[in-house]
Amino acid sequence: MTLELFRNNSYLKEHNAIISDVVPEGLVFKETIFYPEGGGQPGDVGSIKLKNKTINIVGTKYINNKLVHLTETIDDIKKNEEGSLILDWSKRYSYMQVHTCLHLLCSIIPYPVTGGSIGDGRGRLDFDLETKPDKEDVLNKLNNLIHKDYLVHISSITDQELDDNPDLVRTMSVKPPRGSGQIRMVRIGDDIDFQPCGGTHVNKTSEINLVKSVKIENKGKMNKRIIITF
Repeated sequence: MTLELFRNNSYLKEHNAIISDVVPEGLVFKETIFYPEGGGQPGDVGSIKLKNKTINIVGTKYINNKLVHLTETIDDIKKNEEGSLILDWSKRYSYMQVHTCLHLLCSIIPYPVTGGSIGDGRGRLDFDLETKPDKEDVLNKLNNLIHKDYLVHISSITDQELDDNPDLVRTMSVKPPRGSGQIRMVRIGDDIDFQPCGGTHVNKTSEINLVKSVKIENKGKMNKRIIITF
């Protein structure tokens, strides 16, 4: 089992790690700073600097319950080799900004989320919503929340606490992972937004770039897609 260092510190950019397994798709490490694809957030990319060479990491995802760093080659790489994991920080930081901004969007649109995705400098959420919100109103409210410089806190609650408060789960299609007895939670401010999330986030809303545009699309009678671009 890989220790996921990014869960407690999203700002780690480089880390020495030991290869615990070599699989056809890439490398598994004892611990990592790379986020695996999930929850609408892409897997991280970057590189691993070994003793005699540097190998590009073109993605990160769970395969057969292993957190695999996808590489272009695994030739001449052995278990227990140590190297330096180097994150493509520019891309990861953009994902963090977008992800936190989508949580702010959830606070503005208080309806269930039916889908979403995070990209570099843009993101979207689909809402179980009949009436289109006013896009200028959404834009202004988002940028106002960003300006307010709210702190972003990571905490946890028990499985039972989540069962007792099912409305904390905003996503209809993705449920929080269970099994450890603890559910990771992300809180913005005291009462702006509070929901389960395993993704990476900025420490405060002022780190988010101001939203330049909001686009709203009909995706069905009860489904509205809101796309934000920085």
